[in-house]
Amino acid sequence: MTIVAGIAPGKPDVDGLSYAALLARSLRTRLRVVCVVPGPWPTPLSGGVDREYAAYLADAATEEVAAVRSLLAELAPDLGSAGVEAEVVPAVGRSVPGTLLEQVAAADASLVVLGAGANGAWGHVVVGSAADRLLHSSPVPVAVATRGFRAAPGTQVGRVTVGFRGDPASAAALERAVALCVDLGATLRVATLGVLGRTMYPPEVRGEDDVLEAYLEQATAAQVEALAALPVDVVPAEVERVVSRGRDWAEAVGGLPWTPEDLLVVGSSSAGLLSRVFLGSSAAKILRHSPVPVVVVP
Repeated sequence: MTIVAGIAPGKPDVDGLSYAALLARSLRTRLRVVCVVPGPWPTPLSGGVDREYAAYLADAATEEVAAVRSLLAELAPDLGSAGVEAEVVPAVGRSVPGTLLEQVAAADASLVVLGAGANGAWGHVVVGSAADRLLHSSPVPVAVATRGFRAAPGTQVGRVTVGFRGDPASAAALERAVALCVDLGATLRVATLGVLGRTMYPPEVRGEDDVLEAYLEQATAAQVEALAALPVDVVPAEVERVVSRGRDWAEAVGGLPWTPEDLLVVGSSSAGLLSRVFLGSSAAKILRHSPVPVVVVP
């Protein structure tokens, strides 16, 4: 098993590196940190300009790799003693997402990790442009850190929370979350979130509340059925089932207790199209309000 962590040109990604190190340490697997660097012009220029530019890019790539290698050693000096084989390599490419997908295929990686975008709330998941494109095209799960994420050396994932809606896509996400728990040695929490949202009813009419309660009741029953359908020997010994209500997604997500050792697994839409996650679905809204790093599964 290999994890690929992506670093964009000239952007030391402390969030993503720390998250990737946490996952590699917890999974006891190989970590390949890829520094995406721009390539030379496709058409040679006269006067040796292209050679000078190529030399400049080579020097810049060497400096980038050295800086990232030093940063990784600072953030996670224990990886070697934890049995994690970590490497930092350059990869030439004009597109960060495209280059990372090539690296995922070449390394036969099972997970790709990115840091949070620069514009968003501190301590929450912020999807940048590269992560957005990967979430629409990656054949493997995509892990995104929260903005400002740090994990101390020796820290491991202790609990996996999976968002559960009660549909077939949620059942598939649950299976992936259970497998992840087994690999991590973590406990499992199955969470259904209910949001009232905007309503056409006046305050004295409680139709919206009735609909929400009916949904939560059905989803809770579906939690039990989905867990019962899994082989007993793969389900973690410690499983928690929870429901959280809120007037909006921030309140519903924030209503759950979270710890620094948590991560959240979010599945695709019920149509099975990962791109739907970012077209107004509940998964996208949960993602935006998550106070812990996430793993988005196809």
